[in-house]
Amino acid sequence: MTATIALDAMGGDHGVRVTVPAAISMLRKEPELKLILVGDQPQIRDALEARGASENERLSIFHASQVVGMDEHPAQALRRKKDSSMRVAINLVKEGSAEGCVSAGNTGALMATARFVLKTLPGIGRPAICTTLPTMHDHVHILDLGANVDCTPEQLFQFALMGSILVQTVEQKENPTIGLLNIGEEDIKGNSTVKKAAELLRDSSLNYIGYIEGDEIYTGDYDVVVCDGFVGNVALKTSEGLVQMITHFLRQEFKRNIFRKLTALAALPALKAFRRRLDPRRYNGASLVGLNGIVIKSHGGADRLAFEYAIYEAMHEIKKQLPTQISAQLTPAANQKAMS
Repeated sequence: MTATIALDAMGGDHGVRVTVPAAISMLRKEPELKLILVGDQPQIRDALEARGASENERLSIFHASQVVGMDEHPAQALRRKKDSSMRVAINLVKEGSAEGCVSAGNTGALMATARFVLKTLPGIGRPAICTTLPTMHDHVHILDLGANVDCTPEQLFQFALMGSILVQTVEQKENPTIGLLNIGEEDIKGNSTVKKAAELLRDSSLNYIGYIEGDEIYTGDYDVVVCDGFVGNVALKTSEGLVQMITHFLRQEFKRNIFRKLTALAALPALKAFRRRLDPRRYNGASLVGLNGIVIKSHGGADRLAFEYAIYEAMHEIKKQLPTQISAQLTPAANQKAMS
C-alpha cells in the first residue's frame, strides 16, 4: 500500500538540515512511500543537491513562502501565515494530495492549524496529542501531552476512547487496558474533574483499570494512560530529563578512573542496549488524534533518525486508516458526551 506524506520541511529547530536527509533515507528504506517536501523551494533543492538527490516520481517539492516560528503565537500563525510550510502541508492532506502530514514545528500552531483546516471527527470535542513511552515490558500510549491544558471529564473520557481505538487499530491489541493518571489510587483522591472522568470510564465498555500514579506509567501494566495536557506534558518532560540525568551519571562513573574505564569496555554491549532502549528518538512522533486526517508532531529538536521515526508513525496510521477507525468505533454514548 502506497503512502503519500507531506513533510513540513522548514519546521523545527533544524529545518531542511534534518527533514531533507530524513526524507532521502526513508525513501531508500520504504519503496511504497511517497513524500512531498513543503517549504522554500530553493532551500529544499539546495539541500537535496548537497546530498546527491533531486525530485523524482516519489519525491516532490511544494513551494510555501512562509515559516511558522517556534515561539510564534498559534492565533497569529493561523491568521498571518496562510502560506506557511506547516499550513500548506496540512492543506495537502485536506485536499487529498497527501494522506498524512509530519511537522517538527510549533506545537500550538500545528494543533490550531490542523484543527482549523481538517476539523475534528464527529463526536470529538478536542483533539489530543498522543505518543508512546518505553516501559519495563514494552511501551505505553499516553495522552494528552499538551494540546489541552484544561479538560472536562467528558474530554478525558474521549481521550481514553481514542487511545483505546488507536492501540486496537495500530497494534492489533484487543481490549487495551486504560489507567487514569492521578495523585493516588484511592477513590477519594484527585480533583473533581478526574473523579468525574473516572465515573464515566467505569460506566463505559472500555477496559478501565482505575487510577494510577506517575511511577506506574513505566511498569508496563497499562496500554493507555489518560491525563490532561498540563499533567501529561510535565510527565513527558520530566521523563526526558530523567533519562538525560541517568545517562550523564553513567558517563561520569565510568570515566572516574582507569579501572572504571576498563569496566565500561567490558560492559559496552549492555550499555549500548540500555541506551537504545531509552533512546527518545525511537519514540518520536506524536499523533494528533481526533482530527479528520493524520497529523504527526515531531520533536522540535529532532535529528534525522528521530524525524524518520515520526514519518514511520505517519505511515502506520495511514496504512491502518486511523481516523476512519476512530470515527467508525465512536459509540452514540461517546457522541453525546462530546464537548467543544
